[in-house]
Amino acid sequence: MMARTSTRQRNIAWAVLGAVVLIVGLVALIVTRLGSDAPVPTPSGSTSTTAPTTPGTSSPPPPTGAAVDPSVTDRGWTPEPITTDADTYVRAALAAASTFDTTKSGRDAWLDYLDTWFTPDTRYATQAERDDVMRGAKLELRQAVVLPESRWDSLADESGRVLARVDGDVEFEPVPSDETGDMTIGTADVTLTYTSTDGAGGELSYDETVRVSVQVLCGPESIPTPNSAQQAGDCKVARWFSGTLEP
Repeated sequence: MMARTSTRQRNIAWAVLGAVVLIVGLVALIVTRLGSDAPVPTPSGSTSTTAPTTPGTSSPPPPTGAAVDPSVTDRGWTPEPITTDADTYVRAALAAASTFDTTKSGRDAWLDYLDTWFTPDTRYATQAERDDVMRGAKLELRQAVVLPESRWDSLADESGRVLARVDGDVEFEPVPSDETGDMTIGTADVTLTYTSTDGAGGELSYDETVRVSVQVLCGPESIPTPNSAQQAGDCKVARWFSGTLEP
């Protein structure tokens, strides 16, 4: 009789143990399925090195003072300031030589606009010499300073634009053989921000730094832009020239 009771108790114990194991297994299965449906968290510190930018964020800022034609910002260009202050003018001139928007204007129109910044170099005595030197300066601008035509075309295929800015100091030095002291050469590191489409509805941007110089005349012999508020004595460009910074 006692043997039967002991056997029955062992059977009951094994049945209870089996039920517990079954319940634990079902709970584990439910937890696993719930976990598989939950979203996988993204690391909070991850960033994209080529994050799209909002269109229009790389546009020339409006002029803070008087300008020859403030509306040129609508074409993606830097306005020429009306000023006798060399630092203000040099910063604008350095930016103007690399700021454009291929979706708003063509390269030839942009270069024609930059031509309006020029005034003859007064170190030369005759008008013929001054005109010849200025033609050479305009050619130098096209061949050695601004973005080459092939790179412009490549950027235009991607609806690109470039915004140039001078963030640091401008280094000034006198112009050789300038007896008037009205001319100066300003040199600075210019940051160029290239922005273009990424092919997926967004935009990509990257920076490039170049070393650019400009020779300006801020004296009574400067020739103002026709039909503008500029006057003789306001700063104008005699020459742009540049070189890329060493890595």
